[in-house]
Amino acid sequence: MFAIIGIVVVFGCVLGGFLMEHGNIKVLVQPAEFITIAGAGLGTLLVANPLHILKSVASSLPTVLKGSKFTKSWYLDSLKMMYELFGRARRDGLVALESDTDDPEKSTIFSKYPDFLKDHHLLCFVCDTMRLVASNAVEAFELDQMVELDMDIHHHDATEPVSALSTVADSLPGLGIVAAVLGIVITMGALGGPPEEIGRKVAAALVGTFLGILLCYGVVGPLAANLAKGADEEHAYLYVLRVAMASFIKGTAPIMAVEVARRAIPGHVRPTFQELESYCRSKGEAAPPKEAAA
Repeated sequence: MFAIIGIVVVFGCVLGGFLMEHGNIKVLVQPAEFITIAGAGLGTLLVANPLHILKSVASSLPTVLKGSKFTKSWYLDSLKMMYELFGRARRDGLVALESDTDDPEKSTIFSKYPDFLKDHHLLCFVCDTMRLVASNAVEAFELDQMVELDMDIHHHDATEPVSALSTVADSLPGLGIVAAVLGIVITMGALGGPPEEIGRKVAAALVGTFLGILLCYGVVGPLAANLAKGADEEHAYLYVLRVAMASFIKGTAPIMAVEVARRAIPGHVRPTFQELESYCRSKGEAAPPKEAAA
């Protein structure tokens, strides 16, 4: 939501300042310049990236407009889910977790958290780890290393769209100069004509440079930065889950395992100890108040 507001503010202030100086807004409407720059920018994206990264870019951009899902309520729900998993393992034995991890859609625990079920990667991250915990096939230290490796791979994948958009942003000012040079070439071909026509062609050429710089620093660059922050937020969330599972594997009681994980939550969305304890021990399924998506 704030991304949309930010883009509106960027264009509103730029165009507003132009109009305050009595600029003619029609001069900025140059479809040919926009097609040249936007088309070349898209071509740069296609040339520089394989298909799977292009798909990642397309799927990641809508998340920028929606805002982050990793709010305090999301963390509370996740830690309560982990608390219930750990409690079942303590009560019924680790083998009891196999029915939850093998078929999470039918699990009495996971089914209470539909938003978590919809995220395939997060679901696999938890289920694959807890499946190994239930099998007792690896030591706690080795399992923690495997989880860390999984996190590093996912973070690398999540930042690939950031690099792709950053490449496009870096190319846009240069593409704006290309469009401007083409406009000057056209202008030179019109020398000897009416001064008004030459003026319009020079203005169109300068608009090309203007669009390239504006799209770079006002739209594409900030979108890439937003995606990078989103990848960091997801990495921080996975780290919280990792801490919870590592604590439980080492023999920590379920409520203390999620408390240790709570300490790893970023400060701006971290619930208090009392909030976490009362929420985990409550039998109702009502979620805490939802924060506005940032």
